[in-house]
Amino acid sequence: MTLKYYQDNAQTFFDGTVNVDMSSLYETFTRHLAPGAKVLDAGCGSGRDAKAFLEMGYQVEAFDASSAMVELAREHTGLPVQVKAFADVDWKEEFDGIWCCASLLHVPAEELPDVMRRLADALKPGGVWYVSFKYGDGEREVDGRRFTDMDEVGLWRLLETVPRVEIESFWTTHDKRPERNEVWLNGILK
Repeated sequence: MTLKYYQDNAQTFFDGTVNVDMSSLYETFTRHLAPGAKVLDAGCGSGRDAKAFLEMGYQVEAFDASSAMVELAREHTGLPVQVKAFADVDWKEEFDGIWCCASLLHVPAEELPDVMRRLADALKPGGVWYVSFKYGDGEREVDGRRFTDMDEVGLWRLLETVPRVEIESFWTTHDKRPERNEVWLNGILK
């Protein structure tokens, strides 16, 4: 269902997200990274964040489950963005940082522990990981997309299933898109 939404609406989604200023969130993530660190943009959508990290001098890999989004992200970033689902992540201690901006929220709650463990395995020891979810508790469907919302308690519980990863900080923000009024839960994990 969600994949079909992004396949059918890739250009509209790209146009609505590619120019959103995320610099304040980048700073909370990149201050934990050494110059030239290797970063994974997991569920990269338009490629906006992958391109920003590349321009900051990081080594960047990116993937998204939607082949239509991947095509647009490749054009936008110049990177060899992969078509990959979270369930297919199999890297081992490969990345200094993992960026999951508004992407894990599409994973069904029952699948999140496995996906989180897969991503944790891809993170080098001492690495940093950014996650964001729409603020709330529970699962829902909106206009052909499914969402797993998360609050602080939910994130704590989820991370109890992921060995070696802990929350460094979490905070809420308002959607960076001017026409949206949603609240987001953001987390820095280590």
